[in-house]
Amino acid sequence: MLVVSSAEVYGVVGTDQLPLDEHTATLPASPYAASKLAAEAVALQAWRGYGQPVMVVRPFNHIGPGQSPNFFVPALAKRIVEARRAGAGSLPVGTLTTRRDFTDVRDVVVAYRRLIEAGEPGGVYNVCSGRDVAMAEVARDLLRLAGADLELVTDPALVRPVDVPRLRGDATLLRETTGWVPVIPLATTLADVLASWEAD
Repeated sequence: MLVVSSAEVYGVVGTDQLPLDEHTATLPASPYAASKLAAEAVALQAWRGYGQPVMVVRPFNHIGPGQSPNFFVPALAKRIVEARRAGAGSLPVGTLTTRRDFTDVRDVVVAYRRLIEAGEPGGVYNVCSGRDVAMAEVARDLLRLAGADLELVTDPALVRPVDVPRLRGDATLLRETTGWVPVIPLATTLADVLASWEAD
């Protein structure tokens, strides 16, 4: 059994702690992250107490075409497409200073499959690219790909009350266990995400 947790369990970390590996202390900073850490504890107890072959994965931000607009990248892509169609000159956005470790969801599911085949029960594995990118850079790339000349304006209503400033993971354990490495470049992922909204 593969239990999907989240890199959010690491909480707010300093740049001196990056990249985060599976031995980094977990200090969840939101109810969502706390619930994921609790799920990890239950899952790993099933292994320790009952021998259930359970592994935990901590994916960092994964993105791709078809993802719900409840998440930053698809939401921004959708709104850029809508604003361009409407002839708008500006676009409200949330915080663009945060940095995230993005992996294409198509690479992520390959990692999950390989762990099911070769992972160690009771193990905890990061799934990440090992590179963090600023949300501002992602926004600029989406605007360029869309051919949209929009001014990005920070809207306090879109700023999350608790936001981890920077996340970057270390997937060495996953790579050594399964041979997995991400192969889809971020530029390709962003183009595919944008294309999925342009097709609507």
